[in-house]
Amino acid sequence: MSEPGAPSRLETPAAEPRQRRVLDVVDADLGYGELQVVFGVSLHVNAGELVGLVGGNGSGKSTILRAVSGMIKPRGGKVFLGGEDVTGLKPHDLALRGLAHVPMGRQLFGDMTVEENLSLGAYLPPARARRAEGFERVYRLFPDLQAKRRAAAGSLSGGQQQMVAIGRALMLHPKVLIMDEPSLGLAPLLVREVMHVIRSVADTGMPILLVEQNVTQVLRISERAYVLENGRLALEGPSAQLRGDPMIRRAYLGL
Repeated sequence: MSEPGAPSRLETPAAEPRQRRVLDVVDADLGYGELQVVFGVSLHVNAGELVGLVGGNGSGKSTILRAVSGMIKPRGGKVFLGGEDVTGLKPHDLALRGLAHVPMGRQLFGDMTVEENLSLGAYLPPARARRAEGFERVYRLFPDLQAKRRAAAGSLSGGQQQMVAIGRALMLHPKVLIMDEPSLGLAPLLVREVMHVIRSVADTGMPILLVEQNVTQVLRISERAYVLENGRLALEGPSAQLRGDPMIRRAYLGL
């Protein structure tokens, strides 16, 4: 029986060995100033897994991502990357350890070319030494970008710009990728395109933590998901099972 206030957990075929976890957040308490917005949240991403973190506005999704990427320091709890305690490390140190962040809003330089924007992802010496390999990898995943590599990033469609943002993160040769609201501001057709792109990246074996409001699309492409409400985990489990959960269907899918 669950403890009071604990999230509901749907049945999984077997417990995941802890050593398979590439990202592990344990009992995180997070906030800004005197305001606490996340309360005792634990989640993890296994090797080769695409995991969704979903919820409405103000649920604490992006705050968790900021803590994972080193932009804020947890008030309590721990963050582990590849089994190493990285709690409180700065973004640069986390990038050196293989964490890449695709930010909300893409944050591209519109007047720079696609290739120039991509090259910014290879800013660390190890990635810079493998820059040619990085371009090859990105263009293999996103052939549209290779055709437009000399075009200004600002001239691309919203979906293509999101590909550039993801490609820039991949230029780091990361061990795990975290994405913040990649569908934000996109038309429904482009949302589906971007979700297909994210799934294709995951299919290469790249572990991904995907933070999103678009619950329907996330549950279609992810293996597992966590549902946040008011800074607390409300539900977690395999995405296929979550799609049929009455709370999810009522609150997020409009069914």
